[in-house]
Amino acid sequence: MKEMLAILFSAILVDNFVLSKFMGICPFIGVSKKTSSAFGMSVAVTFVMVMSTILTWPIYTYILAPKSGAYNFGYLKTLTFILVIALFVQLVEILIKKFMPPLYKSLGIYLPLITTNCAVLGVTILNIDNEYGFGQSIVNALGAGLGFMVALLLFSGIRERIDKADVPKMFKGVPAALVAAGIVAASFAGFGGLVENLFA
Repeated sequence: MKEMLAILFSAILVDNFVLSKFMGICPFIGVSKKTSSAFGMSVAVTFVMVMSTILTWPIYTYILAPKSGAYNFGYLKTLTFILVIALFVQLVEILIKKFMPPLYKSLGIYLPLITTNCAVLGVTILNIDNEYGFGQSIVNALGAGLGFMVALLLFSGIRERIDKADVPKMFKGVPAALVAAGIVAASFAGFGGLVENLFA
């Protein structure tokens, strides 16, 4: 149980996929203008991360690279994982389009781009590379998704305040957003020792 909590909180705070590993920067910058769209995107990304992990882990472990060693198609994992992710992104897109049209419109091109979101693909590949078990992989995927949500919501809140502030002309838009992202990333760096001490 302690190990699972350590994996979960590390993925949320210490090894945050956006602020520490710099994965998923495209939607992080693109969808963070409004808190509502940021929340919708982060829920969609978390769902895809968890569901993709539930499917990719057994596919890799039992089909692509079984422990028996009879054969090894592990080199196909990236391609296979992208196809699995694309399947879940299509499912999410259909559901959001049907039940939440305003959110679908606000997410725009960034929703189908979850397929190529390196944070989602990174979670599924790192679960294998870190040799996590099935349960550990799901917890890591959930933590990564929640970490993505925390980062995106914090950043969207900051961007909403920046938009209302009297920012110098040369800093308006993306430059101010990148400075804010750097400050948020630096603030997360302090969680390393905390999580380590809690679950040591």
